[in-house]
Amino acid sequence: MRKSPNILLVMADQHRSDVMGCAGDPSAFTPNLDRLAGEGVRFSRVSCQGPLCMPARASFVTERYVRDHGVYTNWAEVHPDSPTYLKALREAGYHTVQIGKAHLYRDEDVSARHVDELAPRLVALGFAEVHESGDKFCLELPNAYTDMLRSRGLMDAYSKHVADRSYQGDNETGQNPTKRFPMWDSTPMPLPLDAYFDAWQGAQAVEWIENYDRDEPFFAFVGFPGPHDPWDAPKEAVDRYTGVETSRPRSTRRPDLDDTGTYGGLLRAFQYVSDSETMTDDAVQGMRRAYSANVSVIDDAVGRMMDALDAKGELENTWIIYTSDHGEMAGDHGLMSKCVMYEGAVRVPLIVRPPEGRDPLVVDALVEHLDVPATLREVADAPPVHASEGRSLLGYVNGGAPQPRTLSVSENWGFAAFQTDRYKLVVDEDALAPCQLFDLHADPVEDRNLVRDPECAPVVDELMETLVRPFFSTPPA
Repeated sequence: MRKSPNILLVMADQHRSDVMGCAGDPSAFTPNLDRLAGEGVRFSRVSCQGPLCMPARASFVTERYVRDHGVYTNWAEVHPDSPTYLKALREAGYHTVQIGKAHLYRDEDVSARHVDELAPRLVALGFAEVHESGDKFCLELPNAYTDMLRSRGLMDAYSKHVADRSYQGDNETGQNPTKRFPMWDSTPMPLPLDAYFDAWQGAQAVEWIENYDRDEPFFAFVGFPGPHDPWDAPKEAVDRYTGVETSRPRSTRRPDLDDTGTYGGLLRAFQYVSDSETMTDDAVQGMRRAYSANVSVIDDAVGRMMDALDAKGELENTWIIYTSDHGEMAGDHGLMSKCVMYEGAVRVPLIVRPPEGRDPLVVDALVEHLDVPATLREVADAPPVHASEGRSLLGYVNGGAPQPRTLSVSENWGFAAFQTDRYKLVVDEDALAPCQLFDLHADPVEDRNLVRDPECAPVVDELMETLVRPFFSTPPA
């Protein structure tokens, strides 16, 4: 009797949904992600529940909205007693392993001397085996990656590169007076390609797959730290894009800060973080070239993981899912980073390849990121997760009856975006005041804020009454 299928979940950090060849970007070199999409289902309208690392990942692991799990920032963490899809998978007989960046714990105030000491936090959430590598910058919390750099005599070059980027202070709220390099800087990391964090991380995942010999089916979460900023893919990776004109921002129109209510303060902060005033077309091209090169490094690793599964005879007995925690603005509206409610930051890639593959399919229906763990539970025949908001996507993949959504919700720093098939309404959560309205059918690049347009007042009123107020008036389960 053949064992239950394995599950390989690959999660990048800050990979926007459109930087893949299969997503329509002809300049992106992503043959392995394109292969996954060619043998599976690509979901084109997937919204993360919070365009910031830990809120997004907390929603993913608990299958709950940010307002319910309470992890609003990167300085909070999921309670270890929380119900999670990981615990459900273990109950279903899966060996759950974490490889790479999980980002499910606070690391700013920990007393750990090495990231390995934080493994019990991840075990408490449902991982049976932990190989946490930490963040892209690891000067304060050593880990297996920095151990490797030291062993190869590369730590000094890495440390200087990180220090020169001056990632100190509160870089994500615009309070970073020590920053010496602009956000759009694309200076390569002075390391050989195989020593770059994402390439090394991919090799670690391949080695784990090659050595896995347990009887239980595995669930492997492989977390890459890239293509998160800084945009520092090594020269060898960037050279692939020599002479390539990368895709341009969806729109370069800056938002009208006087027309967005209290949300204007957040947009203003991210204009500062983005060094928007000095962001030239050439700077954006350089950033996007380095960003795409980092995506290609991850794509290479995905291909090697597929090869490792194939060599073990497990490729046709493994579900492979590729996604990211949130997106990246990459120059859209003169912004970089995330945290805002534009599609560049909120929309994430999602590709699902079933065992043995299938004919390619693109699903344009609304999907929430927390639908992914709900799908994994159905694949594994795992029990429900208490208070889950997720809906399995398996109906789209296997030709069954899908569970379509009419609404997706994203929250961050006191603001929330409510997206229907046609409209996106951004509101101040405390005041329940509308700040932005976009007609995504007529204006897919989100250039025209219609929230003050008298002709759209009935639309705003209807969305507030039927979606926004009911959402915030429903107590957490």
